[in-house]
Amino acid sequence: MKNDSGSGEKPPFSYPVKVGNISANAVTVKLEADARELVGLAKLWQVVSVGSLKAELQIARWKKDGVRLKGRVQADIVQSSVVTLEPVASKIDEPFEQIFVPEGSKLARVVTSDTAEMVIDPDGPDLPEMFVGDTIDVGEVVAEFAALAIDPYPREPGVEFADHLEGDPDEKSGRPNPFAVLKDWKKD
Repeated sequence: MKNDSGSGEKPPFSYPVKVGNISANAVTVKLEADARELVGLAKLWQVVSVGSLKAELQIARWKKDGVRLKGRVQADIVQSSVVTLEPVASKIDEPFEQIFVPEGSKLARVVTSDTAEMVIDPDGPDLPEMFVGDTIDVGEVVAEFAALAIDPYPREPGVEFADHLEGDPDEKSGRPNPFAVLKDWKKD
C-alpha cells in the first residue's frame, strides 16, 4: 500500500494517522464514510453505488517502530449483475489485519533460505507494508480491504448463465461456414 498515490490526488476515503501519536496500547477508532466519500468510492470501485462504509479498528504500535491495524470493515454496495445487468445489492463484512513498518526497516525484509529462495507461508500473516514519512492513511487501508471483498461476478440468487454454444458442428444452421472457402485450397 502506498500512502502517496503519486498523482497528488487525495483518495476518496481518507483518515490520516500520525505514527508518532500511536501508543503501545491499542486505541479503537470508528470510521464512517460521508455522502461525498461514498460517491468517490463507487467511482473508484467501479460499482453502481456505495450505500455505506463503516469500520471499527484498533491501532497500536507493533514491535519498536511498526504499526498494527486490526478490525472489521462493513459496506453496502450495489453492482450490475454480470448476467442480467440489473442492480444487485450486496453486503461486505470482512475482518482485516495489516502491519506497517517504516521504509527501510529490518522488519520488512523477506526471509530467504540458504538457496536464496523466498520463504513465504501462504497460511501465515501477510508481509508488513512499508510507509513513507510519519503518516499512515487508515481510511485508504479500510477502503482497500473493502474493495478486495467485492464480488467480481455479482448476480441475483438463482440466476445462472444459460448453456449456449455458438456453433454446434452437428447442427446445420442457415449460416455458411466461414472456412468453407479454404476446403479446396491446397498448398503447391
